Amino acid sequence: MAIREEIIKLMEGKKYKPLLKEELASRFNVGKGEQKEFFKILDAMEKEGVILKARNDRYGLVNPEFLVIGRLEGNEKGFGFVMSKDRPGEDIFIPADSMNTAMHGDKVIANLIKGRQAGRKQEGEIIRVLERANESVIGTYEDSGNFGFVIPDNHKIAYDIFIPKGKTMKAKDGQKVVVGIEKWPEFRRNPEGSIIEVLGYLTDKGTDILSIIRQFKLPEEFSDEVRAEAIKVPSTIDKDEIRRRKDLRSLKTFTIDGADAKDLDDAVSIAKLDNGKYRLGVHIADVSHYVRPASQLDKEALNRGNSVYLLDRVIPMLPHELSNGICSLNPNVDRLTMTVFMDIDKNGKVVYHEIHESVINSKARLVYDDVSDLLEGTDEKAAEKLSLVSDELFIMKELMDILRKHRDKRGSIDFDFPESYIELDENGRPVDVRKLERRVANRLIEEFMLVTNETVAERFFWEEIPFLYRIHEEPNSERVEDFQKFIHNFGYSIKGKELHPKDFQILTQEIKGKREEPVISTLLLRTMQKAVYSAEPGMHFGLAAQYYSHFTSPIRRYPDLEIHRIIKDSIHGKMNEKKMNMLEGLLPEIADHTSMTERRAEEAEREVDDLKKAQHMAERIGEEYEGLVSSVTSFGLFVQLENTIEGLVHFSNMVDDFYFFDEDNYMIVGERTKTTYRLGDPVRIKVIGADIGKKNIDFQLINEEVDTEE
Repeated sequence: MAIREEIIKLMEGKKYKPLLKEELASRFNVGKGEQKEFFKILDAMEKEGVILKARNDRYGLVNPEFLVIGRLEGNEKGFGFVMSKDRPGEDIFIPADSMNTAMHGDKVIANLIKGRQAGRKQEGEIIRVLERANESVIGTYEDSGNFGFVIPDNHKIAYDIFIPKGKTMKAKDGQKVVVGIEKWPEFRRNPEGSIIEVLGYLTDKGTDILSIIRQFKLPEEFSDEVRAEAIKVPSTIDKDEIRRRKDLRSLKTFTIDGADAKDLDDAVSIAKLDNGKYRLGVHIADVSHYVRPASQLDKEALNRGNSVYLLDRVIPMLPHELSNGICSLNPNVDRLTMTVFMDIDKNGKVVYHEIHESVINSKARLVYDDVSDLLEGTDEKAAEKLSLVSDELFIMKELMDILRKHRDKRGSIDFDFPESYIELDENGRPVDVRKLERRVANRLIEEFMLVTNETVAERFFWEEIPFLYRIHEEPNSERVEDFQKFIHNFGYSIKGKELHPKDFQILTQEIKGKREEPVISTLLLRTMQKAVYSAEPGMHFGLAAQYYSHFTSPIRRYPDLEIHRIIKDSIHGKMNEKKMNMLEGLLPEIADHTSMTERRAEEAEREVDDLKKAQHMAERIGEEYEGLVSSVTSFGLFVQLENTIEGLVHFSNMVDDFYFFDEDNYMIVGERTKTTYRLGDPVRIKVIGADIGKKNIDFQLINEEVDTEE
């Protein structure tokens, strides 16, 4: 039995009384030379929240009945919520005076004080900070003569940070800075720190996005060791390697991507067989051939977890020599790939598949819009432009429709949220924001990647080989109950007694095109769990898929790279017991880490989008737009414009009446005039403000045409 398990077993005993670390060492006969390692194990177990060191330095097990381990979600008003993996959907409310030096993002232990009451969350107090999330903070410096303060960009950090004299690094008032925390906050006392980097004024080119990069601690530059390894990677393919692989260079393969994409990691091919089935080939860049386990390239790729796309720049997982070079499936050059061939019947079922190490030579680099123009019949010149592959594209469209119908039948939920396209000028200023269409070519590639990821996951589940899955657990029942109450206001309900994706899919079809669709879809998405990576197999609820993985993007996602290595070992008969044991220890850590880096990337990308939208509207104060009411709240209503930008109409700016939120009927009502605003109501607004720091936009209603109850 491992020492960790022995410690837990001892502490679980009814006669156990909390012991000092030295007493525990003595109990386990740990010699003086081994004590250092033993104490490290105790420290690690405490950080994980398995054991707790009391104020008298004695150790005991954490009792989950009274104590909760989780991450603190802060609020600018000072209070917060502890969210725990052990209690999904059961956030613990922490009042401002019970934070005990904790800040947003910290891993903490909370002591439960009050149980959950009707309409209120369970309440607790922080008793221990296990891990600090904010060793450094990004913000705006405010000079006060002999000292200063830094106002954090992240408004979930409720404190301004005090900067003593001599620790300002000569920062000027209004500049963006990075501050290192030296003293943590106490009740009624701000944290204290020193400035460690001055980024510049927000109006300086690139400072705004650089601030977000620093805020999320995104690694920018590759180390000299990583760069040295990348430069050594050959730019051509060895002939012996080609002979070893399945040679598909004569097969008509091609890529379909965005016009500005440079890291092309998937190519496709198609054939219609004599038996009526479709043979789909999905050919994925073989990054694992170049990035070897435990190399500097591999360690850095794992650390980054994924590439991050921030409008005018990409923070890649791999150096460009690989991501844009030898790994990218550029046209008319030989490239190493992992190929999955799938025979798919007229019902969308994969009846046969095979996986190969391969080499391809892509015949064309296609762009989504061109392919969509052809398949949608909107451009007469498209057929001529794509004549080399037009027959294949129409066959692919047939297969896409079949696969989509197959997913619909089993209950896959399709969230069709409008995406934004933000165009920047050479100085990084937003010059246009518009809705990005999800056209047929985008959906085609999406369907092909989905079926490939599913096929790969199912195969390795049945082979009982350690694997990385992409799982999406079913929604928490309490959240579903709250969601049910909400949609009841609109006359909808989820009819199934047991949760099934089909019930949610039916709802999304019922609300399609209705004015309440955006808000119900948004709340439905929030009701769902977050999809994560897992070393344990599990259902993907949103896709209604029993098995799912990420295999198709190894240039920009580390889990895909790791899966390629597992597949290679399997198809070459190298998956022995030793390797399987190693993977069982390794994969849970990779799953947790890459789930974290994925969340970090999504949050950073969203912050950049919100920032640029606020900047865009800051230059349009006084302009008028048409929009739809997208949400109603206790403090006002949100309006979304055609270009996807959303702003708040605060009650304080609705001066024609005193308005209140009718929660039962989910609408806003004027007390005197009985004027009402509901979701989806068309309104005309004027832009009256944009706070670039907080990334908020304020609107005012004008010439409104609304319902008036007699």
